[in-house]
Amino acid sequence: MNTATSEINNHPVVSSERWLSERKTLLAREKELMRLHDQVARERRALPWERVETDYVFDTAEGRRTLSELFDGRRQLLVQHFMFGPGWEQGCPSCSFMADHTDGMNVHLAQRDITLVAISRAPLADIARFRQRMGWRFRWVSSHGSDFNHDFNVSFTPEEQARGEVYYNYGMRPFPVEEAPGVSVFYKDDTGQVFHTYSTYGRGVEVMMGAYNMMDLTPKGRDERDVPHKMEWVRHHDRYGPEAAAGSCCAHT
Repeated sequence: MNTATSEINNHPVVSSERWLSERKTLLAREKELMRLHDQVARERRALPWERVETDYVFDTAEGRRTLSELFDGRRQLLVQHFMFGPGWEQGCPSCSFMADHTDGMNVHLAQRDITLVAISRAPLADIARFRQRMGWRFRWVSSHGSDFNHDFNVSFTPEEQARGEVYYNYGMRPFPVEEAPGVSVFYKDDTGQVFHTYSTYGRGVEVMMGAYNMMDLTPKGRDERDVPHKMEWVRHHDRYGPEAAAGSCCAHT
């Protein structure tokens, strides 16, 4: 029996009156957290921007496209930095868990002037094959041959890895593989100039993991082992079962 199950089995059971009283106490804390969340969101929107000077080009199903063209007629671009490197058999399970939420969101994001696209260094043919296997519809392009992933600190050279630390999540740290997860945001103005407005890494990518929010409401919560890589349980959605191989590849720190 794991610790979470033991705690649940020994959980206090109280009267309706006491339950309601304690629930109202927690509600006050939840509202406090919501107000803090709203304040941080305002501060995020107030961050200064940096001009994107490099004319990045990507391989897409429609041919070669620039970063500016990925906006698809909208002003705001959300990029999932999806861990899928050249020579990999499949994309990262944890990044796939993130991507499983995308198709349902896309129609609503578009109504708020937002285009969402996944970008990986894997060749486009490998991306297309894995995308078909997973049944996804969202746009996913290849940055293979460009510096885009490296410039946005989600891909690392062999030399960087050999040093034992890479620049990730705004600091130097060990990282086990050559690709890392992230989410970046861009804005395009009336002149067509593109600006980088925000990027988040490590546990910041949980913003895409709506399933985690639902788990957090339940008695067992995320029910993850106390290990550095909490997402070790995650599999591709077509690989769950007793025969599933271990090994999610994203280390969230």
